[in-house]
Amino acid sequence: MDRLDAAAIVVPGVEVRVVERCGSTNDLALQSHAPLLIAAEEQTAGRGRHGRRWESAAGADVTFSLSCPVRRPPRELASLSLVAAVAAVKALRVLGAGAVSVKWPNDLLAGGAKLGGILVETRSEGGAARAVFGFGINCLRRPGLERRLRRPVAALDQFVRASRNRVIGAIARSLLAALERFEAEGFAGVRAEWEAMDAHAGQRIRLRLANGRSISGIGAGLAADGALRLLTRGGEKSVHSGRIVSARLA
Repeated sequence: MDRLDAAAIVVPGVEVRVVERCGSTNDLALQSHAPLLIAAEEQTAGRGRHGRRWESAAGADVTFSLSCPVRRPPRELASLSLVAAVAAVKALRVLGAGAVSVKWPNDLLAGGAKLGGILVETRSEGGAARAVFGFGINCLRRPGLERRLRRPVAALDQFVRASRNRVIGAIARSLLAALERFEAEGFAGVRAEWEAMDAHAGQRIRLRLANGRSISGIGAGLAADGALRLLTRGGEKSVHSGRIVSARLA
């Protein structure tokens, strides 16, 4: 694919750096106190939620992190991954990848298969908050990865031809616009957009909770704080931390 080029990644008001190889772009971005975007040709220690490893191929995927201040109360920062997912989907759809949708809480899907993931980390600095948004997006389809993971994996080249520099710039600009709205309106400003992009709306889904237990129900959108609403036999439940492990038509 195209080589990453900081000059070709246009994000007004943000310093852009490209590195050949690093452990984690999030770790590098966390070291900055100013708005910064770091993209890597190769990431060797990428991670997802709960420390899960993120697979990426040198020169073939999009791996970047954006660090910036966020001016909202700490109790609202848990919804930042949802805000970032909406921003990413909007950018990718504009680029022509109309099949992209969101999977609670932080995955991007395309055609029902995982296209990418988002990891948000926050820090408190002098009474304010700084967030680092890490994105990992598959750009080239790799059948070997599907065999190793034993599940379908999507890639951007199945849906659209776009340079990695353009993809990174588009997502970063979309994220900054979404954060501006989030700071003005809170999560309520993007909640309806997320629900309209939800890959599992109205489906029967099974979640594995943080404590290892499972819960099943019909996906019913989001609560005001970003929790996933489930309609179960015992009534409506709100799940704040967990992972969707299966979904089917209700």
